Amino acid sequence: MAHTEITEVTVGEVVLKSPRRPSLIASIDHVLGLMVEIPAALLVMAEIVILFAGVVARYGLRQPLIWSDELASILFLWLAMLGAAVAFRRSEHMRMTAVVASAGPRLRTYLDVVATCAALAFLLMIAWPAYQYAYEESFITTPALQIQNIWRAAALPVGTCLMALFALLRLARVSDFKLLAAAVISVAVLIGLFWLAQPWFRPLGNLNLVIFFVGVAGFCVFAGVPIAFGFGLAIFGYLALTTHTPLMVLVGRMDEGMSHLILLSVPLFVFLGLLIEMTGMARAMVAFLASLLGHVRGGLHYVLVGAMYLVSGISGAKAADMAAVAPVLFPEMKARGARPGDLVALLAATGAQTETIPPSLVLITIGSVTGVSISALFTGGLLPGVVLAITLSTLVWWRYRKEDLSHVRRASLGEAGKAFIVALPALALPFVIRAAVVEGVATATEVSTIGIVYGFVVGLLVYRRFDWRRLLPMLIETASLSGAILLIIGSATGMAWGLTQSGFSRALAAAMTGLPGGAASFIAVSIVAFTILGSVLEGIPAIVLFGPLLFPIARAVGVHEVHYAMIIILAMGIGLFAPPFGVGYYAACAIGRVDPAQGVRPIWGYMLALLLGLIVVAAVPWISIGFL
Repeated sequence: MAHTEITEVTVGEVVLKSPRRPSLIASIDHVLGLMVEIPAALLVMAEIVILFAGVVARYGLRQPLIWSDELASILFLWLAMLGAAVAFRRSEHMRMTAVVASAGPRLRTYLDVVATCAALAFLLMIAWPAYQYAYEESFITTPALQIQNIWRAAALPVGTCLMALFALLRLARVSDFKLLAAAVISVAVLIGLFWLAQPWFRPLGNLNLVIFFVGVAGFCVFAGVPIAFGFGLAIFGYLALTTHTPLMVLVGRMDEGMSHLILLSVPLFVFLGLLIEMTGMARAMVAFLASLLGHVRGGLHYVLVGAMYLVSGISGAKAADMAAVAPVLFPEMKARGARPGDLVALLAATGAQTETIPPSLVLITIGSVTGVSISALFTGGLLPGVVLAITLSTLVWWRYRKEDLSHVRRASLGEAGKAFIVALPALALPFVIRAAVVEGVATATEVSTIGIVYGFVVGLLVYRRFDWRRLLPMLIETASLSGAILLIIGSATGMAWGLTQSGFSRALAAAMTGLPGGAASFIAVSIVAFTILGSVLEGIPAIVLFGPLLFPIARAVGVHEVHYAMIIILAMGIGLFAPPFGVGYYAACAIGRVDPAQGVRPIWGYMLALLLGLIVVAAVPWISIGFL
């Protein structure tokens, strides 16, 4: 009798046992995985080298490389798509499992397979439009390198096909054929029903926004479909079934969202966080901070709030800010008994808290599209962040007021001084990065490479801890995590564009113009509206869409422009980091490597604290304009 070897296959979070037939599928998956992971790792390294070379050439040699940003942009889209494929193979795309986890084993397994089928359905539907988009880009020549733009755009169909192939390989390794057939049929029937209902959708007008952006997206999220693919199915269905828009346009909007050059700081800061942990810099920093606040209840939680305030705005992307802080503090905080869900909830809340801290890309965008003084916005943004930090810290104090610290010894002054000297090279890192931005040495995108080079030098020469064997896994992990984050941002950008094309922004502005009650009601409605909008729009697209419409109204009802800017930025930040739709929340979960379901309950307390802080900022204009 032939021997059948049994292998364990992970589908979502459920381990299925399936016969290896005879290990052919596993071998294909392994080989294909290496063929994707190695180039993705090399792309991360190439981005670091190219951007740092650009800094050296421009600032050191006074001979800028005119092609460096263009080449970095081309490679960045490939990094995003190959990283997303690596994340798919490793089941590292963010998904909400709160509902799925409460189901029985059989139903949970079924929902996990359905999630893979739904992701595969989106990938198969978007594959041809992605090819069309890449073909159209072949007629465009890049300005600096003078090559066809298809060299860049081809990343979209290639990455889509790779993810689809990994999905098929995963499904092929499911041993329960009845369950697999049920999942495939369920997804196919749902898609078929929506397709047949197409004649009934178009007459509904903007009601379709609720059906697809709330109904379909919400159903996918709670059913455990990875967030990026749930958002993708919602916008694909909206455009395909309710409009005459070519689906190639959706791919273009996803490209725009994923490959914005400022987002290149995300993978670079992710790698920087892994680097400072590997070199011992993180341990030195945490040891010093623990010597100061380790004996205080919730001490390192206060450090997390303060650290996010310090690094915020350096990169221009909240995900990058979180990636710079979380790998440093999370391991020690977990070692001290902190719950992962509470950590990621506080990380997301601090992301919302620091939206107004200069130099913020959102502040610069507001100034550019509304004509408000950018220097005034920079001045006005500091105190609102402090107010929200105080409300968050108050909640931290309340939650940890009874924490048992009997096992924690208070460090002496000498021990704290010694820890400070050891940690000084590591503590200098955020100041080196910020100084490089302020002095104009590097852009917000390039500055992370200065941090990486600094980390290499300090790790090799000062702390003398550098494990070269970990370098490749770190690069692959960076690509995977970055791809998962960027694909969410790309699909959310597609949703934002669909929302714009529906005319919703103009309707909202018209409705807010006629509000009774003057400034108070206008501010109140703005807070509610921008909190909701923040959950489906990144801050910058929302500002570009609504800023030119609403800032004149604010002036007309007597609200100072800088004050109004702080209100809507903080409101959008709360929406951006609030589950179940807030993209920033899933980015925080991805960076912290925590299941989103674990952070849902604790984050609502932090969201309430942020909302109270926002109300204080809205009620007291002096906080925003007192130092102008």
